[in-house]
Amino acid sequence: MDHSGHGMTMDLPPFTLGRGLGWSADPFFLVACLVGLALYAWGVVRLTRRGDKWPVGRTVAFVTGVLSIALVMCTKLNDYGMVMFSVHMVQHMVISMVSPILLLLGAPITLALRALPTAGRGRKGPRELLLMLLHSRYMRIITHPVFTIPMFIASLYALYFTPLFDFLMGSKVGHIAMMVHFLAVGLVFFWPIMGVDPGPHRPGYLMRMLELFAGMPFHAFFGIALMMASSPMVETFENPPASLGIDALSDQNAAGGIAWAFSEVPSVLVLLALVFQWYASDQRQARRTDRAADRDGDKELEAYNAYLASLNARG
Repeated sequence: MDHSGHGMTMDLPPFTLGRGLGWSADPFFLVACLVGLALYAWGVVRLTRRGDKWPVGRTVAFVTGVLSIALVMCTKLNDYGMVMFSVHMVQHMVISMVSPILLLLGAPITLALRALPTAGRGRKGPRELLLMLLHSRYMRIITHPVFTIPMFIASLYALYFTPLFDFLMGSKVGHIAMMVHFLAVGLVFFWPIMGVDPGPHRPGYLMRMLELFAGMPFHAFFGIALMMASSPMVETFENPPASLGIDALSDQNAAGGIAWAFSEVPSVLVLLALVFQWYASDQRQARRTDRAADRDGDKELEAYNAYLASLNARG
């Protein structure tokens, strides 16, 4: 018996982690992950061959981010996620909150700008088109917190608590579009906050923290709403296959617990990254100040000492 037009049989055995991690690749996401890894590897190799360095940590972060997408979209977690709310919520939380953070820490835009060749005078190549996109009005709008925070919140409430979710889950294309949407929303939400790659919206560190905490509580509230519900709230998961041996309401409560728990995980990850970036920025500023002092013979300090001496002479 097929489910939701996906051609996937509903007689899945009861869920276990081992079964969930079995190979079952979605072709779209498999190809996208392989292309993403290949392009990133090309950029790193190109930099290395011309003698430039690229931080290993960024490569590890990006690869881990791509693998996290493959983990939830190219295994049987994707099959179970079609019929179990709890497994679907793991997919949603990983692809919208964990994967974007790791991908952004990999600084793929910075890598592209450094690796892509310039097209030459009066011509536009991939690098020039990327720069045009980064400086476009469209990019300024979709990375502004007035847009990103409401979109981040709407991806939960406007999707799950309306018929839109059931409509998208009714076809393979709709399901893929929904997962791509989750990833895209996570990327535009965390991009200005992480601040690794250049972008049109670059607030100070304190404002970045405020943007982060403006969105996270709504994830917790969403999770609590699912945990406290006395009846199934999403039609897609109202009647799970008997072979799974689960109760729809209990599974929904588990999904709520997952959503609530995941609201804390990215907050801690991003906060740690921001504190590290803030510290590194202060260190760079201190080094620049020291170099400037060395160049001008510490004239500012000499002027201050002269000012103190003049005050002492007046006294």
